[in-house]
Amino acid sequence: MTKTILILGAGFGGATLLKKLQTHFKEDEVEINIVSDDNYFLFTPMLPEVTSGMLHPSDISVPIRTLCTFAQFFHAKVTSVDLEKQRVQIHQAFDQKSITLDYDYLVIAMGSTDNFFGNKNLEKYCFTIKTLEDAIAIRNHVINALEGADVESNTILQDKLSNFVVIGGGFAGVEVAAEINHFVKDAAEHFYKKIKPENMKVFLISARNSVLPEMGEELGEYSLQYLKKSGIEVITNTKAVDAGDDFVLLSNNTIIPCATMIWAGGVIVEPIIKSLKAEHGPSGRIIVNNSLQVQGFSNVFAIGDAAYAIDKSTGNSYPPTAQIAIRQAKHVALNLKAIIKQNKNPNPFTYKNRGIMATIGKRTGVALLRDQKLHGITAWFLWRFFYLTNLPTREKKIRVGLEWLLDMFFKRSEILTVGKIKHKEISDLDNPIQSVFDLKDEEL
Repeated sequence: MTKTILILGAGFGGATLLKKLQTHFKEDEVEINIVSDDNYFLFTPMLPEVTSGMLHPSDISVPIRTLCTFAQFFHAKVTSVDLEKQRVQIHQAFDQKSITLDYDYLVIAMGSTDNFFGNKNLEKYCFTIKTLEDAIAIRNHVINALEGADVESNTILQDKLSNFVVIGGGFAGVEVAAEINHFVKDAAEHFYKKIKPENMKVFLISARNSVLPEMGEELGEYSLQYLKKSGIEVITNTKAVDAGDDFVLLSNNTIIPCATMIWAGGVIVEPIIKSLKAEHGPSGRIIVNNSLQVQGFSNVFAIGDAAYAIDKSTGNSYPPTAQIAIRQAKHVALNLKAIIKQNKNPNPFTYKNRGIMATIGKRTGVALLRDQKLHGITAWFLWRFFYLTNLPTREKKIRVGLEWLLDMFFKRSEILTVGKIKHKEISDLDNPIQSVFDLKDEEL
């Protein structure tokens, strides 16, 4: 009897699992269904480069259907999961119809969502950097801010439009701040005659005493000093506690007037994962055994951001990174092959960290490759080489490689074109920049 494998999520874990299962099984051996509320796979490590216009959105996204050789894709949102009855309820994106999907084996590979820690104002007024739409919206908004600052005669308004605040000192926050810093200062120097590059200010707010804590103290300190040297105003040991149309309030009572706020301050698992009747670890992640099976349900696996798995070599849980999600997906694919085709027990998952990398500025990066610490252009080149080779298709590798090559020789004037995609309710107005202009004189 044909077994049904259902995959929830099409990020790094879900997409990798999909591709591997289709190589391990033939079409008449299993039925594979995959559900995602986006109809594309997104290469998230390169999202910051979309915010600055370095890369085009299509360069880092691949339609999920192109990855399906015989699997069935459902563009839908998961609304409920019944582990006891082995069924999942989904709402289709195009017509909102409710569909029930049954399964023999379930793999939960849904990622995380932004965690504002209950702060409604930060959630309302900040851009996020999780999706392709987020990156496009940030890019458009930053260009609108530049356009507004260039024609504004009121210096107070111009300063607000020239301030860009990024909240979060982890990978996403640092890389977005570095991209925007280079972009706005380069644009001001070459294309906006009434804006001085030194007046373009990017603020990076970190709740810790440094940035990139995952990189260790030495590389974290190097990154901090480099960011400051490049002109970014890094504020450490401080949290953002409130926000409005044109300001961010920090925990040290500092108010930063600005028209652009970007949240990269934390993530949490999707609500549907927290609602599952299973054992949960910190942040709501699902506790799994050493074979990545959900406790109490041998036919259910969890990987990536959804899984709380313990690394026996360290005693700590595996961090929710793309590298680990990919390795877990490959392992689960092999275990499903062993269970279904060979009637064997699943093997335990083991992983040795190959290293972590980040870009922190123009042709500058940091890398921790096991015990080797690298920084500067060497780390930057390794970052680009690693992610270029891991792009999902040959076409994407060529396109991104050419974009990077051209950027070394030409100015990015074409990125100053504003697109039409708007951010979700960043304010009650259609244009978030307009809220700054609408302030009464006495409020300035």
